[in-house]
Amino acid sequence: MPVPIPRQRAIPAAESGQAQGAFSPGGPSGEATGGPAGAVPAPHAATTPVDSTTNLTLLVIEDDPAGSLSVPEMLDAAGKPIRIRTARNLTEAARLLTDDVHCILLDLALPAPGRAATESDDELTTLKHVLRLAPRHAVLALTASGDAERGAEAVRVGAQDYLFRDELDGRLLSRAIRYAVERKRSDKAERRLTESRLRAQENARLERGLLPTPLLEGSSLRFAARYRPGRSRALLGGDFYDTVRTPDGTVHAMIGDVCGHGPDEAALGVELRIAWRALTFAGLCGDELLSTLQQVLEHERENDEIFATLCTVDIAPDGRRAGLCLAGHPSPLVSRPGRPAELLPYENGGPALGLLPGARWPRQQVELGGEWSLMLYTDGLIEGHIGEGKERLGQDGMVDLVRRRLAQGLAGEELLRATVNEVRDLNGGELTDDVAVLLLDRTP
Repeated sequence: MPVPIPRQRAIPAAESGQAQGAFSPGGPSGEATGGPAGAVPAPHAATTPVDSTTNLTLLVIEDDPAGSLSVPEMLDAAGKPIRIRTARNLTEAARLLTDDVHCILLDLALPAPGRAATESDDELTTLKHVLRLAPRHAVLALTASGDAERGAEAVRVGAQDYLFRDELDGRLLSRAIRYAVERKRSDKAERRLTESRLRAQENARLERGLLPTPLLEGSSLRFAARYRPGRSRALLGGDFYDTVRTPDGTVHAMIGDVCGHGPDEAALGVELRIAWRALTFAGLCGDELLSTLQQVLEHERENDEIFATLCTVDIAPDGRRAGLCLAGHPSPLVSRPGRPAELLPYENGGPALGLLPGARWPRQQVELGGEWSLMLYTDGLIEGHIGEGKERLGQDGMVDLVRRRLAQGLAGEELLRATVNEVRDLNGGELTDDVAVLLLDRTP
């Protein structure tokens, strides 16, 4: 069906901001231009953003065999002529639909591929085909005068707006094109925002589910932990920790750090933590356990440069002594009544997991006493800066900091919160590395 020449309304120049003229198809591509004769259209290479220097391009899909669609001259918001291309069918439209096309004007009376024009669902079938063909483009539906129901249905299916054939004029069509392009852009931005929000929610639920739940049923020890990932807006980093009680009454605690602090390191840290828990319940301890974890790391890491530090502690059922294994990890801090907090021995530690094949990790026996507090931590707690210089807090600074907080009577969650917050304040802002701190307390 030929698209009739729209009736031109008398529009004052001050209102329309346009000169009145005519389009004529030009060139074998079916493209027409307004404005000065012989204007050369922009090339159709890459997606052209819409700005003050860009001419809008409209692809008209209508079934006039002569392709003689003539409409009043249209200008965009910047006063530039809106370029016109015409396609007589959907096959030709697919060829003309290059990245510099901003909007499509579709005659809903155009038959869909493989269907007769008399079929009742022809109009929406054609529109759906165009929407599949051009998911990133704005689409205007052109329908018979007064057929608002069909136009509203076209919008519901996915068009940005609809227009009546015999009520079309230059001002209305140019404004509709601009609005449709902006509406499509807004819809895409909103969809990306929604998808990003949903991904963030899914990631947050996943990361919360991957954080450990201590299994200390039947133990008199008190547990507290603090976790702060180095990645912005993340819940989980490359640090990991866990605490479980085995049937013989021994409490096992572990804290580790995979080099780096991205999502891949976080995933590897979770794998190592779960493997540690399974191996611990299977009865492995000390060197045997760490040797097996190194095999897990070697099989799961992306490349041979990935390694992980680890500290494991197994506390005897009576709570008075413990076994300590260090794999390239800082030694825990222990505090006892009447004595200053101090680091446990670290001279006999072994290398980080994944560095040396066939390495060994000796298990040291340490005496804890009847009342104590044991703090395990990752190096993110001690590698923050002090002020604006290059000096770092270090283990000595961390020990002094904790001693002061203990002297203030802090314990448990309150002690960890105050310690991590002070380390962050000394750094002058958020720490770039992941921080994990685990605290076990035994009181009479």
